This record gives sequence, structure tokens and C-alpha cells, in this order.
Amino acid sequence: MTKGFSNEFSRSPAPMHIDAHQHFWIYNPADYNWIDDSMAALRRNFLPENLAPELDSSGFHGSVAVQARQTLEETRWLLELAERSASILGVVGWVDLRSPDIRSQLKVLAQNPKMVGVRHIAQSEPDDRFLLQPDFLRGIAVLEEFDLTYDILIYSKHLLVAAEFVQQFPRQRFVLDHLAKPPIKSGTIDSWAHGIRRLAEFPNVFCKLSGLVTEADWQRWHPEQIVPFLDVAFESFGPDRLMIGSDWPVCLVAASYTRTLEVVKTYLLGKNPRDREAVLGGNAQQFWRFATR
Repeated sequence: MTKGFSNEFSRSPAPMHIDAHQHFWIYNPADYNWIDDSMAALRRNFLPENLAPELDSSGFHGSVAVQARQTLEETRWLLELAERSASILGVVGWVDLRSPDIRSQLKVLAQNPKMVGVRHIAQSEPDDRFLLQPDFLRGIAVLEEFDLTYDILIYSKHLLVAAEFVQQFPRQRFVLDHLAKPPIKSGTIDSWAHGIRRLAEFPNVFCKLSGLVTEADWQRWHPEQIVPFLDVAFESFGPDRLMIGSDWPVCLVAASYTRTLEVVKTYLLGKNPRDREAVLGGNAQQFWRFATR
């Protein structure tokens, strides 16, 4: 790992509160077939005008919109939304990282200053070692050239593979989505915690405290069940590499926007003011370099 990598994150701009992970979509059954009957509340459109009052009431200045479909069309659409909405601070889109012409795709998209990162839905790939496929690694190697981050979307079982993956790119900025979907419902923490600690050894990896309420029992969860997982996150990544995120609108199957964020905000009351502000937005500003875009 590169000595002193984290120094580029050391100069903090004025604090903002940022939702580091949310989605937009215009719903149709074909493109969103993962929304089954148990998630029927998500079978509608979710757009910036729907998120705006939620951001306002929770005291957030803006958000990062993350891809939900693996198409260039959606990435372009998210960037169009971001151009029209000041509250969308950045877009984490999708590109075909395995494509031989990945540079030409990124050259066009990266001209938009709100294009801040890339994500692939690796958790759904049949190969548990997908992140280590040579053509995918070649694509990741190009991201630094365009100053783009990479969101790691995996299940807990993939954490040790993810550690092998990031070890190959000491200068690339990575962020783990949803704490790798920990087993909150069952409470079986040990194997997940081992993987989190291993991945957190790499200083260029940040982590989103997002998507947690949907890993608990949707109808009967309570914040105390999530606290042990937040403890591991803070012990492993420290307060300077964690970001709050809602995973709205997916979170709505288990909790309102406000209640979802309150889990982390309440936990942060036990931290010092500097650490609270870092997790609530300062780290996101630094990770995606919003002050310089």
C-alpha cells in the first residue's frame, strides 16, 4: 500500500451533510424485476423532487445518486438529472468495465463534473471471484486516469475476495457499499467482522453506513440490533473513512427516510463533534472531491 495515501483526504472543506447513497428511477417491471411483491412500495417513480423534502427535513444539503441498472443509458439519465438538480452532488454510474473500449466510454462521461464514480453489481455475478477477473481488473486500472472512484457492491461472503481485489490498486479510491450487507437479522457477526477488518486494512477503502435497515427484519427491527455492526465499522475504518447513506428509496421497505438515517445519527451522538461531522458529510466531500469539482 502507498505510504501516506490518506494524506490527500486530510484537508477538509466546510462541512456539509451529504447522503452518500441513494437511487432514482422511473419504474417499469422489466427493468426493475428485482422489486418483488414484498417490495411493492417501490413500484413507482422516485425522482429528485421526491427526495428533496426528505433531504430538507433531515438537514442534508445534497446526495450522491448511484446506479441501479447496468446500462449507459441510465448513467446518462442520472447525469441529466444532476445537471438540473443542485442537490445531486455527484453520480456513481455504470460503464462496461470489461469492454475493450472502456477508455472511450469514460472519456465522454468524465467530461461531466458530476460524474464522480462507477459501480458494477458484483454481488449478483455467479462467479464469487468476479472482482478478480482479468478483463474487469483492466477496467478498474483505467479509473484513476479519469479521477473516478469505484463502489464495491458485494455480500459478506465476498469480503476476502474484495481485499485481494483492492490490494492490486493502492492508488484507486474505493468505497464499500452497505457494509457488505451484514447479517443483522441473524446477528451472526463474527465471519462478517473478520472480512470487514481485513478490507479496512487498506487506507484507500472507505465505507458507507447505508442499506442496514433492509438487512434486519423489515417489520420488527430495532436500532440496538444494528449497533454492534456499527461498532465494528468504527473500530475497523475509523471515523475518517465512514459516510452516512440512506439507500433511499430501497430503505422504505423497512423504514422511512428519517428513521433510516436516525439509526446512524443517534449512534454518532456518542462521538465527538469532529467525528460526527466527518461521517455526516465531511468524508464524502473529501472522497469525491466535491470542493474542487
